[in-house]
Amino acid sequence: MNYHINPASWYSVFAVPCELVDKHLKLAGAVQLKVLLWALRHNDQPINDEAIATALHIQRADVSDAMLYWQECGLLIEQNEDEYIPTAPTSHLTAAPAESPAVPAAAPPAAPKPPVKLLSRPQKADNAFVARRMLESDEICFLMEEAQQILGRLINNGESATLLMLHDDYGLPVDVIIMLIQYAVGIGKGNLRYIEKVAINWADEEIFTHEQAEAKLRLLDERQQAWHTVEQALSIERRSPTQREIEYANRWVTEWKFPAELLHEAYERCVDQTGKVNLRYINKILENWQQKGVRSLEQARQEQTEKAAQQPQKQVTYDIDSFEKSGVFDDLTWR
Repeated sequence: MNYHINPASWYSVFAVPCELVDKHLKLAGAVQLKVLLWALRHNDQPINDEAIATALHIQRADVSDAMLYWQECGLLIEQNEDEYIPTAPTSHLTAAPAESPAVPAAAPPAAPKPPVKLLSRPQKADNAFVARRMLESDEICFLMEEAQQILGRLINNGESATLLMLHDDYGLPVDVIIMLIQYAVGIGKGNLRYIEKVAINWADEEIFTHEQAEAKLRLLDERQQAWHTVEQALSIERRSPTQREIEYANRWVTEWKFPAELLHEAYERCVDQTGKVNLRYINKILENWQQKGVRSLEQARQEQTEKAAQQPQKQVTYDIDSFEKSGVFDDLTWR
């Protein structure tokens, strides 16, 4: 079956560089093509990542990746808003009869191109670049082989590109990346998405040496052990804790050094008062004990007894005459 473009569609068109079809159509992904087509359609106005993400309903990070891809291909040039100059025919071009081109006047000097500014999120390398880096560097080759050994499986092309990005773009040494992979596997999170997220945080914290990585891992291990203690004391099902839960556990166990029996006592009092596990309520109990120097179960119970003794007791009276005058017996039938 043959197809042709609906003639009515030609009344509103925009230009597409031939290079897009000739060189990049087979290599570019769906998101990259969508982003570029949207940019070409709106080339008569400034373009930014947020506007594209909103219009196409895709993640802004994916838009940034796509824009950087087309910058590297030379099809896009990043410019400041106050320096914006349309570089292609505006959209909504209406078909018109061909006219003889006029002889142009002397062209004004071309405006200097602004420098291309790399986006904050590095673009991952393609398969060919990863392979070339492995051939050039024994260290990179060792990283890929050791990662597969620790993960217990072959890593795919995207995962190899992620590891290379962590080394080349974020500056993490090979031994630091390997230590992070070992830690991730040890806590049951041996996937590259988690490893990439933690590695980027390490780069932000400037953890670039073996010693800094060891110190960070000791801290993470202490926090994990603290959560395990709280998990058992509070009878919480085994699961991945939230950041707030990790902070509570680290405060109670590592900083305040409460034993498991006191954590359980605070838990029981919380459930008795609220009917559920409320970490904020438990934190208030433990904070009170921390201020009073309570460090054992006996001290906690003694403190509770003393507190109860200080509360005024309600007086109970048995005045039968007052009862009769109240009329509570008026409707009773005696037999």
